Amino acid sequence: MTDLVTYTFEDGIATIRMDDGKANVLSPDMFAQLNTAFDKAEADKAVVIFTGRDGGIFSGGYDLKIMMSGPEAAVALTCQGSRFALRLLQFPFPVIAATGGHAIAMGAFMLLAADYRIGGDTGTKTGLNETQIGMTMHHFGIELAREFVPKHYLNRSMINGEIFAPEDAKQAGYYDVLTDKNAVMATAQGTAKMMSMLNMRAFKGTKLKSRTALVDKLEWALGEDEKMSVLE
Repeated sequence: MTDLVTYTFEDGIATIRMDDGKANVLSPDMFAQLNTAFDKAEADKAVVIFTGRDGGIFSGGYDLKIMMSGPEAAVALTCQGSRFALRLLQFPFPVIAATGGHAIAMGAFMLLAADYRIGGDTGTKTGLNETQIGMTMHHFGIELAREFVPKHYLNRSMINGEIFAPEDAKQAGYYDVLTDKNAVMATAQGTAKMMSMLNMRAFKGTKLKSRTALVDKLEWALGEDEKMSVLE
């Protein structure tokens, strides 16, 4: 299996980096390697920096070859992505998403599922393009977007499939802070050091308690999606 994800750990901070040499498309192999990396981070009790190539793309979304290969494969991959997003939402240690590049479709959903999001302030595109490419949004995606995208951006983002430049992407809830793309990782490392000073028992307890209703709703949505035979 080709190495698509790297894991490094230093001073209580794990850096999990996707890099397939192209658009960091999300495939079963990518998700398997991401889950292995997050297993390591959980065992190391690490604050996580989740990123793509230095100054490059975070993720262009699902592997379209798989999505176009048939309805069963498309539904299975979509649900695999939803389960991974659900894992991020419940991960017991802080997850900081950091990217100086684009985050599209499931790439953008992974930003929404992180605890803190840092993006480059120029030249990036972020958003949910499902309706642009002929996909009716799945239940899980609708509920995740409804939770984290402000109402006045929700129609533009989820229904209209609008792709945002950095400042609008921040206003639409995909980023917490924007910085020069060459400073994204330094900003993420500083943020991770700050978050490492949190009491992790209290962090985990508060994160899980505050998201109980959301997790219940997302588990329902995932169950509905798993019943689908096609993504229309």
